[in-house]
Amino acid sequence: MKIGPILAKRGDWLSPEGGDHPVVISSRVRLARNLSKMPFPGWAKKTERIRILDEIKPEINCLNQMKDGFSEHLNELSAVEKQVLVERHLISREHAAKGVGSAVMISSSQAISIMINEEDHLRMQAITSGLDLLKTFQMIDEVDTALEAHLDFAFDPELGYLTACPTNVGTGMRASAMVHLPGLVLGEQVNQVVNSVNKIGLAVRGLYGEGTEALGNLFQVSNQTTLGEKESQIIERLNKVIETLIQRESQARENLLATRRTTLLDQIGRAYGILTHAHSVSSKEALNLLSIMRLGIDLGFFPEGGRLIINALLMETQPAHLQHFSQQKLAAEERDYRRADIVREKLKSFPKPNNTKESGDHTADPAPESK
Repeated sequence: MKIGPILAKRGDWLSPEGGDHPVVISSRVRLARNLSKMPFPGWAKKTERIRILDEIKPEINCLNQMKDGFSEHLNELSAVEKQVLVERHLISREHAAKGVGSAVMISSSQAISIMINEEDHLRMQAITSGLDLLKTFQMIDEVDTALEAHLDFAFDPELGYLTACPTNVGTGMRASAMVHLPGLVLGEQVNQVVNSVNKIGLAVRGLYGEGTEALGNLFQVSNQTTLGEKESQIIERLNKVIETLIQRESQARENLLATRRTTLLDQIGRAYGILTHAHSVSSKEALNLLSIMRLGIDLGFFPEGGRLIINALLMETQPAHLQHFSQQKLAAEERDYRRADIVREKLKSFPKPNNTKESGDHTADPAPESK
């Protein structure tokens, strides 16, 4: 499959079907693996990277999970196409910078993506909607098991899987959840929560991982240690922390409704007004306003049926998506115009916020899904 059909459809993980979707947008589990007796990609020569790629890629093509999926060498993709994959969380920013000797393979549902010759020979991930880290791990574990039956992975009986970065040695697993925390941000409690999470060995990062900003009140919470714990233990500990975050965020939202209801309604109304009428919106502004709209859905001021529209817009209004679907090179100002046009069109049937709704009341008729 070519990249066009993949990019033309939403990934299944953007659907609001998963559990705890008002706070947890998605769960992701990534495994790092390397071939034994071969240099890590950062040390490998071009010919060695190509040899590694030629050994791994056919085995991935044989996986049942990759039937009708997408497969391409990184040097065959345009800069915009690679950036779209970054915006969809299907490849890393580091992988997007790779060329000859690196490749990406994506299942048709976009639930599984595999990077070849990123920092490690293999970076395999599964991503699902809502909070379900165990199911997500099981999905990628099946891929890992199938590949290990045919590939000789670098493994030490005492240390576990060997990786390019020492922090990944052991299970080689990074489990994470993307969480939406506008209540804690608006209530000025998010820094306290982040510090608490960091103290217990977990990491809280921005929208696109390490070194990125938490735009749209979106954060990634993941494990930092991979050595000395089983995958099940890591997932259990992360689950407990995410459940605590859900409670803290829910309480923060209730507090805002009880003590700052007018201010909250004003922000929701302004977000609706700007997005449905503006003719120029920057990427950062769009993410932050869409975040407030999503909060409005969570609190019952907009119908639940609008969640998928907002989820999709969070992705489709990113710079590379706009560039790709316009099929022309756009200057920053042109992207802002185009972004505003798309948002206005998608939200043209979206109802005004119902300020008479009480928290948690989602009984309004669903908004029609925008095509």
